[in-house]
Amino acid sequence: MVGFVIAGLVVIAICAVLAVHLRDILRAVIALAVLSVVLAAIFFKLGAPYAGAFELSVCAGLITVLFIAAISSVDAKRE
Repeated sequence: MVGFVIAGLVVIAICAVLAVHLRDILRAVIALAVLSVVLAAIFFKLGAPYAGAFELSVCAGLITVLFIAAISSVDAKRE
């Protein structure tokens, strides 16, 4: 279990750095979504199913969809 958590934290750190440094906003949002999914998996593994379900549904699901919708609406107005 410790190895899973450490590997998850490494993936979270990599996704956080990618989200900050990527020039393409859509790829940065996808990196944030992956970060949220991995964090939810860590919550489930540590025995916090409610926190994991909340992270997965709200952060990885709803917030990512809202970000992508906002990006697509702004890109549509530029053309």
